[in-house]
Amino acid sequence: MLRYETLPVTPFAQNCSLVWCDRTMEGALIDPGGELPRLREAAKRHGVKLRAIWLTHAHIDHAGGTGTLAREDGLPIIGPHPGDQFWIDGLPQQSRMFGFPPAEPFTPTRWLADGDTVTLGECALTVRHCPGHTPGHVVFHSAEAKRAFVGDVLFAGSIGRTDFPQGDHDTLIASITQRLWPMGDDTVFIPGHGPESTFGRERRTNPYVGGT
Repeated sequence: MLRYETLPVTPFAQNCSLVWCDRTMEGALIDPGGELPRLREAAKRHGVKLRAIWLTHAHIDHAGGTGTLAREDGLPIIGPHPGDQFWIDGLPQQSRMFGFPPAEPFTPTRWLADGDTVTLGECALTVRHCPGHTPGHVVFHSAEAKRAFVGDVLFAGSIGRTDFPQGDHDTLIASITQRLWPMGDDTVFIPGHGPESTFGRERRTNPYVGGT
């Protein structure tokens, strides 16, 4: 079964998720935006063998530590979708703009597309391409565990910003209603910031997508 721990990192309190298979203890870090020693310590504490970095998208608070972590720990970078290439190219500029430590450039080992699968030991997660916040944003869904790691697509009581370059509000709403809602009302999602919620709760109460 898939296990995880949510670790807020960076001044933006971005939710990096340490995920692992409890049978093989193989794991990945989803969106290692920074504070790498803390992330490594969490993996060590749980006895997790890190095998990969998974990225939902390439904003600095989600991807800022990726290049360094991949180089120092010899980890492949999985994701996001190629639509975020320009955000990856702009990471050094993003780090200066927001006062983050310098971000090492990187090239994903594997780009992701809608319907792809990523695996950790005996756990498989489905990839859904959910553009709108960024054009290459992806989401990782474990049907078995009823968990979805949604980055900045959806939050408890809110949705992702669409005022960044190549963001689009209508596209984001379509991603939520067409890609996330079918995962089931009882699916718990781990957003890029803030507390967990369920898709059912957000369908009922989220003022930005309620009733959809």
